[in-house]
Amino acid sequence: MPSQAPPIADAATTKLVAIGRRIRDQRKGLKISAATAAEAAGMSRATLQRVERGEPSVTIGAYVGAATAVGLEFEVVDPRGRAGGKGRPRKPALPARIRLADYPQLERLAWQLHGVTELSPQAALDLYERNWRHVDVEGLSVGERRLVNALVQQLGGGRLLV
Repeated sequence: MPSQAPPIADAATTKLVAIGRRIRDQRKGLKISAATAAEAAGMSRATLQRVERGEPSVTIGAYVGAATAVGLEFEVVDPRGRAGGKGRPRKPALPARIRLADYPQLERLAWQLHGVTELSPQAALDLYERNWRHVDVEGLSVGERRLVNALVQQLGGGRLLV
């Protein structure tokens, strides 16, 4: 049985509902069933549904797991821009060439590209999208996860087409 929701401010409730809606919209946009997303996130379908409703009694780990399962990244941002710069962090600039050796999952996907050590950002995104079913999402390093998100945001229109 779900735990009792802790008392939280209306603003926090609004944010949780928005996070849940974003996770649900991403899942539906990718045409992933709730059962499949829940399995990928390591939770029950009921817990995923509670996350998608923005319930405050669900652990932060469940929110992060659900987001990760549908290809989103969780980030805590200081709205005042403290700790490392002015304002919100900028989108990381994509390199002109992406070294396969720096991204193990991408390197595995490029097994058939003999003698290729680097790819253009567009070629890397295409390779991820064509072969996403072979990506170990849980095994993605933080750096590779950031690369995928930057590729999706800057070249993929915000959606990973898998």
